[in-house]
This record gives sequence, structure tokens and C-alpha cells, in this order.
Amino acid sequence: MLVEFKVGNYLSFDEPVKLSMVASRIQEHRETHVLRGSQDMPLLATMALYGANASGKTNLFRAMRFMGDLVKNSSKDSQADEEIGVQAFRLREDAETLPSLFEVSFICDAVLYRYGFEVDRHRVHKEWLFYRPKRTEILLFTRDQQSINVGSGFAEARELESKTRENALFLSVVAQFNGDISRKVLKWFSQFVVISAAYNRSLMPTVRALTDDSNRILRVLKAADIGIEGIGVEGIRVDVDDPLESTSVRHRPRERVYTEHKIFDRDQRVSGAAKFDLISEESEGTQKLFSLIGPIFSSLEGGWVLAIDEVDARLHPLITEFLIQFFHSPDSNPNGAQLLLTTHDTNLLTRRIFRRDQIWFVEKNHYGASDLYSLADYHIRNDATYQKDYLLGKYGGIPYMGPLEWADESTSE
Repeated sequence: MLVEFKVGNYLSFDEPVKLSMVASRIQEHRETHVLRGSQDMPLLATMALYGANASGKTNLFRAMRFMGDLVKNSSKDSQADEEIGVQAFRLREDAETLPSLFEVSFICDAVLYRYGFEVDRHRVHKEWLFYRPKRTEILLFTRDQQSINVGSGFAEARELESKTRENALFLSVVAQFNGDISRKVLKWFSQFVVISAAYNRSLMPTVRALTDDSNRILRVLKAADIGIEGIGVEGIRVDVDDPLESTSVRHRPRERVYTEHKIFDRDQRVSGAAKFDLISEESEGTQKLFSLIGPIFSSLEGGWVLAIDEVDARLHPLITEFLIQFFHSPDSNPNGAQLLLTTHDTNLLTRRIFRRDQIWFVEKNHYGASDLYSLADYHIRNDATYQKDYLLGKYGGIPYMGPLEWADESTSE
């Protein structure tokens, strides 16, 4: 389970900002919206981030994805001569000469870990890993450039210091040698999934889930009231030019997802079912819903962290709320999965759906740097209307549009 995420000097983030999944003492929805983590640490099941266009919401999720990708890939031989693909904040003169900061705290197997690093395009400047098996945080290792200090509880990392390149993370190297703790941390990162609802078009996670349990997916699609009565996958043969035989073709099987809709006779009685190709004959909203079901089911089953950027893209607000409720129900979320989402959908800004500490805002200051803060930071009356007050600008995180001047000042009298 995710506890905190911190990033600094990356894309639109200048000074370090922190996103916290630790629940406050708010009593609203405590039995459904709050997960019980290790050591009686109450963690939020979901979080929604709001902000104007270009405020930095997507950049926050890009930071999460970048950290996970670097942890999983930096020790690979293919990365030996590659630069670290980090992008420092560009609107301060000296920012590109300074390293970018990434840190995450999470609970894995009932143990709290804190891992982070500072990197620029060429090298790892600092790296650290601590854990808290009980009440005291214990050092596993710290790194300053190529000087690595390994704690007594991290014996799996001994004698691997010299095998770590300056552009590789020490944690990744240790995991490559099958270290127990390091591989456990890497496994957690592999279960921290970041996707974009606006651009993600992969159907495979849901296709795999459909093969395992088509009835459950069908129940979700039926509950969404989009007219689908059946769902399935069938193989079709696609002719592909054979590069070795210029005059022949070979047949390659490809899976096709189809939906079923009722056919009615003249007396409006059901007389059969019509098959529709999901990609070519269903709406983009239906395709988007289908593509999200797989990652959501995987998250719920495995207790993963799922971050969806622009979750409301092409989806009706009630369907978006419907998907969020999976994470708020102890029945559908028994393993402590978490959902983070960015959205412009103000219909979700209600105490009926979210607690105040589940609503966060991203806003840029006058220097072009993104800041991050929670609605729980405000003193709000119990009868406050979140949606109305947000659109009125009481919480920030909205665009402030000036008057539109059509005339060219150079030609005006």
C-alpha cells in the first residue's frame, strides 16, 4: 500500500512536494474509504487530484511512472551507456545543474519501507532505503555518489557495491542478484501501475481477465447500462506478408473482442443477439470502460496501487463514480488496493463520494512551479458544497481566465 510519494526538481515540480495517503482523523466514510495498514496506520483507499490544465497533475503521475521504470530497468545491461531520462524543472536557471528527487513510502508484507534517490541525466547522486519492522526506522543502505553504506540488516547487498554503475540504482543491482528484500521492493513497484485513460488503448489486461472470468466482467458492463448483454473473445486469422517468401502469405491468429446486443422482432420481443466488434462498432466510451476493467480487477485482486490519469476521459460521470466505488467497498476490495486519479469531473466533488483528505489540488505559482495540497488543509463548514466552492475558486486549482481582447492594440485608437 502506498503511504507517501515525494518529488522535486522534475518537470513542473521545483521544490519537493509530497502526496500523502495517510488518512486524517475525519470520521466520514471511515469504514469504507480508509484501509487498515501495518502498525494501525490508516491509509486512504482512493484519492482524486484536481487542477487547471497544465497545472501539473499529469506530471505527478509521470514522476511515479519514471521512478518505477528506473527502479525496474536501471541495472539492465542495455542501460549501461544510456543517459538517465530525467527531466529537471526548466523555469529556474540552476535547476538543470541539480539532481531530481524521488521518494516513496509504502507497506509491503506488513512492513513499512522508505526508498528514494536523487539523479541527474548522468548519475545517481544519492540513494537510500529504510524499513520499519516495528516502531523504529532501520537503515538498510545509503548511498552518496559511489560511496555505499550497507546496514547490518541488508546482508544480501554485501560485495555488490563495486558492481553498481554510476547511472544504475543500487537497489536494482541487488535485486538482480536475487536479494530477498530488494526483490520484494521491486515487486511492489511492479504492482504500482500508472496508466492514462485518455491515451491507453490496450485491451489485453481485460482480455486476460475475460478469459479467466467472463461472467464478472459482463456483470460490470451490464451494471454500467450500455446495452451489452454478452461479451467474448474469438480468434481471427490475419493475412501477413511473409518477409522470407515474397510471393506467399502466412496466417497469424489475432484475438477479437465482441459484444452482444439483443435483437427484437416486430412485437418488441427478444428474438436473438447481434455480435458487435468492440473496436470498430462500439463507442469510444465503451472501449475505454472495457480497457479499464482489466487493470482495476488486477489491482483489486492483488492489492495493487493503480493510478489513472484523466480517468473521466470519454466516460459518463456516473460510470466514473461506479468504478471508484469498487475501491470503497470492503466486499470488492478486501486486499487493500488503492486508486489514484486525476480528473476535471466536478460531479465527483461531493462528500457523498470522497472525504476531504481524499481530494487534492495541483496548482502552479507565479514562477511556473506546481504545488500540491489537500482539501483537508482548509477549515470547511460541514454544509459546504465542494463542487460549487471549487468552481468559485475558494480552493484554488482552477484556471483564472482574463478578458479576451479581440482587437490588435497596435491598430486601436
